[in-house]
Amino acid sequence: MKRRKFLIFGSVLGLSPYIQAKGVSEFEKTFKKVAPTLLAVQDHLFPEGSKLPSAKSMNTIQFLFETMMHESFDRDIKAFVIEGAKELEKREKGSFLSMTAQEKERALRAYEETRYGRNWLSHIMTLTMEGLFSDPIYGSNIKEAGWEAISSYSGLPRPTSRYIAL
Repeated sequence: MKRRKFLIFGSVLGLSPYIQAKGVSEFEKTFKKVAPTLLAVQDHLFPEGSKLPSAKSMNTIQFLFETMMHESFDRDIKAFVIEGAKELEKREKGSFLSMTAQEKERALRAYEETRYGRNWLSHIMTLTMEGLFSDPIYGSNIKEAGWEAISSYSGLPRPTSRYIAL
């Protein structure tokens, strides 16, 4: 290998972790901005005191973050989840988090009347339910409470690691 090719190859290899890390940290930064809104929606959909475990007690916001961080997660859905949360806050003039349960219900029902909002809420519901009913190895469904609430059991064989490397 010639010296020039060696230097170019070494530079590319040396920079590759930083290039990848920049993308991850940018998503993390964006997610952290909308996480309170996402959590508030999850908590409203799956509140404390219902037959199902609450979103908060099952740590579904962390499940959502880790799921969306995985390299196999669809980029379009990732962007849709983030933009939908921003849109909800924009529609409610930044006050969604401080609303009462009745006001949140009204706001979410109004958002649901739009095609975009209906699709976004459907995705949030699906992703939250995935957390509630996934194998506990993925960080949600703590102590199998989601399964217990619906009198269900895990599939066999159960996963032995969180995610398959691609």
